[in-house]
Amino acid sequence: MNNFSQSQIVRKPAVSSQGGIVASQHRIASEIGVEVLAAGGDAIDAAVAVSFSIGVLEPWMSGPAGGGAMMVWRADEERPYALSYGMRAPKGLDIRDFPLSGEGIAGDLFPWKRVVDDRNLEGASAVAVPGVVAGIGTAHGRWGRMPWRDLVAPSADLARKGLSVDWYAGLIIASAARALAKDPDAAALFLEDGTWPPVGAWTALTDLRLPNARMADTLATIAANGPGEMQDGDVARALAKDVTEKGGSLRYEDLRDYRAELGDPLSIEAFGGRCHMTPRLTAGPTLADSFARLEALGSKPSEGERLSAMATALSGAYEHRLATMGDHESPAAPGSTTHFSIVDRQGNMVAMTQTLLSIFGSKVVSPSTGLLLNNGIMWFDPEQGRPNSLSPGKSCLMNVCPAIGEKDGTRFAIGASGGRKILPAVAQLAFRMLALDNDLDTAFHAPRIDVSGGKTVIADEALGPDILAELGKDHTVKAVPRLPFPYAFACPAGVMRRADINFGAAEPTSPWGDAVAERSVERFV
Repeated sequence: MNNFSQSQIVRKPAVSSQGGIVASQHRIASEIGVEVLAAGGDAIDAAVAVSFSIGVLEPWMSGPAGGGAMMVWRADEERPYALSYGMRAPKGLDIRDFPLSGEGIAGDLFPWKRVVDDRNLEGASAVAVPGVVAGIGTAHGRWGRMPWRDLVAPSADLARKGLSVDWYAGLIIASAARALAKDPDAAALFLEDGTWPPVGAWTALTDLRLPNARMADTLATIAANGPGEMQDGDVARALAKDVTEKGGSLRYEDLRDYRAELGDPLSIEAFGGRCHMTPRLTAGPTLADSFARLEALGSKPSEGERLSAMATALSGAYEHRLATMGDHESPAAPGSTTHFSIVDRQGNMVAMTQTLLSIFGSKVVSPSTGLLLNNGIMWFDPEQGRPNSLSPGKSCLMNVCPAIGEKDGTRFAIGASGGRKILPAVAQLAFRMLALDNDLDTAFHAPRIDVSGGKTVIADEALGPDILAELGKDHTVKAVPRLPFPYAFACPAGVMRRADINFGAAEPTSPWGDAVAERSVERFV
């Protein structure tokens, strides 16, 4: 490990408590979730509050106009559930509106053939039917204890007060400023004079904020009227009208007819325990494939040999995924996703991942609702006759991978953000906790590799020269530092329960991510 890497060693210790814990990509969202748990809420109640609040705190990652999936563990039933609410192509979408340009490969997350004017990447034409509110509403209707209004209201307050622009927020906005400037409503919300990215706080006394009054009103309406407001209320009508006027194919009927899918997870025996994951159009089946390949390779005595076997298993599983499931996302792209994990004092758990797809989604804001819109149409191959070809009403294939594992009385819920980097992170964390009996703190601080479809294994420099050399015997390896930016690895968050003690951890290098335990919490917003 070189001097730079040695100077960048960061620890973010796991927290523990007999009460509930929320681990997310933003500490304020974790605190809001813990306040719900402290008030007697279920893990699902906390998930509602975190889902909406984090959509305000890091709006470029997710929000009510996105999609996602969650894994739920119900301690009272002693069983897991999978809930999917991914984005779908509008029923009125016309594939003729996405002609191939003949100019090579699109430049965002997926190396599809390029579409004229990048209509599947940016702008209202890229907007798919969102599912986050329908999904979280379905979970709350089944298991929630606290009033919906009380869980959504804090997010409206956050939106009215405004997004706090520090160095990290300023960097993210700057990275998309050129594209945001194309949409007047996005430019007005995120840019100065409709052109320039805002400069973040330079001192502790500086607090630059970007308020979103329209989003605050929308969230207040959803809080008052329930999750159905996003599907068949005034918010749904206004959102569909805005997308139509900007040239998209999303209609009110698409929102009205959307339904989340609640059912049994994909459950497998793994490393002496069990792992439960989302089935079908997620990375869950690929995680199961990776574990089957890894177990077939047999146990390995050294860390270098274990990582080499993991790289082989992930590479093979991704090759199968690319050939059969239609997912051809570029391994270099970070994606725009957030993940949080929750455990309450009864042992109920939630692992939830939600996304807009690209950073800032379609780079379009709905002026009537203040919501940043997804670009889910980019999840489809614009070339017809392929496994994941664009088609009206079709569900999107996602890389999200929320998972729940259990072994010898210990249970954990994990997931991550980071596009195709999600699966390798979840696989390694779950392997460590199942096969190596690591606690949450050890698993989250252990150096990782990334194998997400390319021939090169990206490895954390902190592994050291001996392990890197052993890994390099069978793989082409590129060693990089584990930093918050650029994104070499995924950003996980997880919780664990052993006996009656809960634990929580967030990615150590995440600038905002943190796990918060149920005890005295003071928020400085």
